[in-house]
Amino acid sequence: MINLTVNGKEYTVDASEGIPLLWVIREQCGLTGTKFGCGIAQCGACTVHLDGQPVRSCVTPAISAEGKNITTVEGIALDKNTLHIVQQAWIEEQTPQCGYCQSGQIMSAVALLNENPSPSDEEIDAAMSGNICRCGMYGRIKSAIKRASASLQSSTIF
Repeated sequence: MINLTVNGKEYTVDASEGIPLLWVIREQCGLTGTKFGCGIAQCGACTVHLDGQPVRSCVTPAISAEGKNITTVEGIALDKNTLHIVQQAWIEEQTPQCGYCQSGQIMSAVALLNENPSPSDEEIDAAMSGNICRCGMYGRIKSAIKRASASLQSSTIF
């Protein structure tokens, strides 16, 4: 049994020690926003936060997350009625095309803005370089991050 805290909620799951966190989040916690992309930590579709840091959940053993705070894309909104500033920017910029990679993209963008609320283009490129978008929406992703950053500068809520 593994005890996990996902989006502030406690879960006790029956999982082998080697099972990736991704599968526990999706199958045992029922949170399907985190996607399986490549299974080798190369595409970023499975990105979640572990104690505030972005990790690839497809290669992170679930047991290693015990005692830590896990945040998925379902857990970043302020509440059920208020999207996270990055999610709102994604909508306003019409960022996704197919949308498959977007939860991982959003989680990486949130981590970036948590560390650096006003990143340069180069800092955005560096932070997002590990996330692959098969549809090539990189320009829209960058625009959404810039929009979120600008909103942060004029807001006290993040």
